[in-house]
Amino acid sequence: MTTFEDLDLSNPLRNSILDLGFEHPTPIQEEAFPVVRSGKDIVGIAQTGTGKTFAYVLPILRDLKFSKQLNPRVLILVPTRELVIQVVDEIEKLAKYMTLRVLGVYGGVNLNRHKQAVAEGCDIIVATPGRLYDLALSRVLKLKSIQKLVIDEVDVMLDLGFRFQLLNIFDLLPERRQNIMFSATMTEDVEALIEDFFTAPRKIAIAVSGTPLDNIEQTTYDVPNFYTKMNLLNFLLFDKSEYEKVLIFAPNKRNADRIFNLLEEEFPGQNCVIHSNKTQNYRMKSIENFNEGKHRILIATDVIARGLDLQEISHVINFNPTQYPENYMHRIGRTGRAEHKGKSILLVTEREKEAKQRIEELMNYEIPLVTIPEPVEISSQLTEEERPREDKSQSNNRTSQEYVPGPAFHEKKEKNKKVNLGGSYRREIAKKYKKPKTRGDKNYNKRNKRK
Repeated sequence: MTTFEDLDLSNPLRNSILDLGFEHPTPIQEEAFPVVRSGKDIVGIAQTGTGKTFAYVLPILRDLKFSKQLNPRVLILVPTRELVIQVVDEIEKLAKYMTLRVLGVYGGVNLNRHKQAVAEGCDIIVATPGRLYDLALSRVLKLKSIQKLVIDEVDVMLDLGFRFQLLNIFDLLPERRQNIMFSATMTEDVEALIEDFFTAPRKIAIAVSGTPLDNIEQTTYDVPNFYTKMNLLNFLLFDKSEYEKVLIFAPNKRNADRIFNLLEEEFPGQNCVIHSNKTQNYRMKSIENFNEGKHRILIATDVIARGLDLQEISHVINFNPTQYPENYMHRIGRTGRAEHKGKSILLVTEREKEAKQRIEELMNYEIPLVTIPEPVEISSQLTEEERPREDKSQSNNRTSQEYVPGPAFHEKKEKNKKVNLGGSYRREIAKKYKKPKTRGDKNYNKRNKRK
């Protein structure tokens, strides 16, 4: 088995790896290292948790020479603020014995603070596309010195609608540069981006898109509605020895908060939640508490949890199937990391079975169905989204006989009965409220004196 000693690392990097306690590179790290160093464009496809960050950071740092220039030479684009912070942290760990300036920039922070930080100079800039584009437009950040462009989690960026910013950033970069792209899925949008901007890229696929990870045990439950899902969750999570560290994926921000509030009633002080409406400090604190074991359960939306280094998760519970089948792979990839065994549970209502079927078709794998345990109460209570839609044209407070659509039940007041009197009316008003003759007529007083 290959060790980091077998890679052509510099002494500072070797010492950093030693401090971190790593011995063997992951497959994506081993395969990407010589290609990134060669200067060729590269596209790496690997599932979440396979060490993609080190796969591009290690070879970049290996050949990055000391420089006093102010403009950055390496640009790393990631989709979320949390990922910016995480990547900067990973680079700083590896560059512990190097003289290197790393800067992370993202939205939600005063732009002037980032302008000032950019003006002080850096070697590597890690950024979200929106904030980087703002800095480039302000002309404080010069991108003409960029030698290597890294786009991490590119499929998420395109899902989030960053295509416009990405295309504009490409226009600002020098033509002669190395393009490095890493993703967990290869979608049509990603392929189109590669065709337009990459030159004969070398493709490395460690796990084919849609292949389930071997060390993750998957199961699914057929559940009639939201509140039955909550009853099942309460039943499962009651076993703390089995469900030691649980990541629950919610379909949206509203449901994430709803799940959090209901779980907090059953398991007070054991839960935390992250989504884009939460403040940056709250999100970072929640992740920190979850990683340190202060909270046993983390409820998250897809985008926020994507790519985050969430450690030693025993179970991933999918509260619903994903709209895009590929994203299911990202979700379950949060457990079973670094060769540990993991478990994944998928909760599916009748409406969601089609989405589940698409996931199974993509993976070419039928997720084993488990019967709901007898003690779990099947709820008849429905959420607003689950209730049958009513005819919006009829008031909920009246019967069909009472409801007669038509004009208002009272006559308009006299002053509100406006009639369009046309041009003649406007002339009458103009005559009544005409401007004084003296305004604008400098010779008015002179003429009157002569008279």
